[in-house]
Amino acid sequence: MGVFFEVAAFLAGRQVIDVLYFAWVRERIGLPRERIETSATTVAELVAELRAREERYEAAFADLSSLRVALDQELSSFDAPLAGVREIAFFPPMTGG
Repeated sequence: MGVFFEVAAFLAGRQVIDVLYFAWVRERIGLPRERIETSATTVAELVAELRAREERYEAAFADLSSLRVALDQELSSFDAPLAGVREIAFFPPMTGG
């Protein structure tokens, strides 16, 4: 997916985002990362789009309280806007030791 894909998505009112999955989220989805085209305006809307794709996404995003999200490598929330975001990461909470 090159520049043409991103320009076409932009012209269609959509954006292209790199989505990264870590730990058990990656295991349930079966991918470490993917580039997706979306019309979602918030993280929650993107999650809804992903859950509607396949059962494996539904399983990974079934309990959002057990997930954290980062937008462009900064911890964020599920109601955060996606405007201008290039990368989103989903991962379980981290614990200290």
